[in-house]
Amino acid sequence: MRKRHHFKTQCSSSLRPQGTNPSFKMPFLLLFMMLSACAASPQDLSGKMFTFPQETNTARVMLNTSADNLSAVTVCLRSFTDLSRHHSLFSLATPSSDNGFLIFKDNSDKISLYVDNKKVEYLALGYELNVWHSICSTWDVESGLGQMWLNGKSSPRKFLGGSRISQPIVILGQEQDSYGGSFDTEQSFIGMISDVHMWDYVLSPCEIQSYVDNLNFTPGNVLNWRALTFDVIGRVLIENRILTCH
Repeated sequence: MRKRHHFKTQCSSSLRPQGTNPSFKMPFLLLFMMLSACAASPQDLSGKMFTFPQETNTARVMLNTSADNLSAVTVCLRSFTDLSRHHSLFSLATPSSDNGFLIFKDNSDKISLYVDNKKVEYLALGYELNVWHSICSTWDVESGLGQMWLNGKSSPRKFLGGSRISQPIVILGQEQDSYGGSFDTEQSFIGMISDVHMWDYVLSPCEIQSYVDNLNFTPGNVLNWRALTFDVIGRVLIENRILTCH
């Protein structure tokens, strides 16, 4: 069953019905609508992470985007896992393409980028297990070129083609084999994901480096970790980010 993550809001007890009398039915419905709107308010997840603690074909986080039609994309995120099998890191599907924009870790030193169901592979980027990685991917419809960045190290730019991305559904923790569903346990993510941002343009190498170094950068204008609206389905935890001690 799908469970909405309830955000901390100031829209709580002052309007609570005081009984179950039928006369309270209409105020209760209005209250439910108001609280639902409050629950959809963006939340600042700075210093937090999503923890996916087990292999499953249900647990996921659905991210609500602020744009519905994209001609260019940059996605950046940080992840930590010990998975050696293939798994999804970022899954965006559209009504016409289940792999509208997919960042997929293969079971070797290879990360794949899919755009509009077309795939390119990036090799020998130095992906290690049990460490935090900063991963960024870019693409634009005009050139059709995609590029991958791992911890500030760039790949070659490779041709994907593709068309504008419309009506996206974005999911963390699972890989969409249909629009918003058809998940495969063996492609699920186990570990932690943090600092997810998405822009509707291609970031420059210097802007990507600022993200990697956690310096002052312009947050995503499509997905912004500091003002994120999302739904948690299944066993996914929101925890304080684990930092390395020095």
